[in-house]
Amino acid sequence: MLMSMTGFGKITGSFESKKVSIEIRSLNSKSLDLNVRIASNYRELESEIRKIVGEELDRGKIDVYINLDSTGDTKNFTLNKDLAKAYFEDLKEVNTLINGKTEDYLSLILRMPDIYNNEREELSTEEKTWLLALMREACGKLNEFRRQEGDALVQEFTLRIEDIRRLLLEVPKYESERLDTVRDRMRKGLEELQNGKIDENRLEQELIFYIEKLDVSEEKMRLMNHLDYYLETMKVPMSGKKLGFISQEIGREINTLGSKSNHAEMQKLVVDMKDNLEKIKEQILNTL
Repeated sequence: MLMSMTGFGKITGSFESKKVSIEIRSLNSKSLDLNVRIASNYRELESEIRKIVGEELDRGKIDVYINLDSTGDTKNFTLNKDLAKAYFEDLKEVNTLINGKTEDYLSLILRMPDIYNNEREELSTEEKTWLLALMREACGKLNEFRRQEGDALVQEFTLRIEDIRRLLLEVPKYESERLDTVRDRMRKGLEELQNGKIDENRLEQELIFYIEKLDVSEEKMRLMNHLDYYLETMKVPMSGKKLGFISQEIGREINTLGSKSNHAEMQKLVVDMKDNLEKIKEQILNTL
């Protein structure tokens, strides 16, 4: 069944003292447009995370956020004591030179550059495996959202395709009337040109020419086939691009039908068909 490109997935998990949350948002795009923001602890896994997203989500404008919400009692930094001491000596010396009154050196030192040493612990194989599994689970959550949206797309497309079919089935009732109108117009024109005398053979030849020119039987047949093919293709996973191509073919047949209609009521039917097709094309852009 169809899936939408729009979706949202969120999941949280814990590993030892760490609590991690993963959010994924997806919008429509012709290809995979991936933006990843990862907590520094897991930056080394970015390439593997990108590979998982590509495998699980196929395409779309996708934003991934991996946040380390809590590390419990884990200490991931230390004070650079040697540097702090050096800052203290320098600040004290400058303060003496300018006859300053402040002696609150500690608050100044703690704001100085490189005063903290990051002590990011090395990731274990178990933690890497756990995080990547959590990533796949988050992708699964987003795909579940996409499937729900896809069900709504199926209903919308089916409604529009069947409405085009209904309009197409109304075309034949105007065809004979249209040809009678052409015949009467030609007869009247020839009578005026020939002072009431008509060459019936010439009239028949001209009428056959216009009937062939205005015949829409092939367009009706091809359009009906395209409608059936569209409904069949909707049952195939990841068929959004193919449905886009089929909708283009449907549009060509509707346009040809309109150019050949030469009848006000038939043209109204064609306009309504085009309206349905435009609504389909709008939603195709958001279909995987």
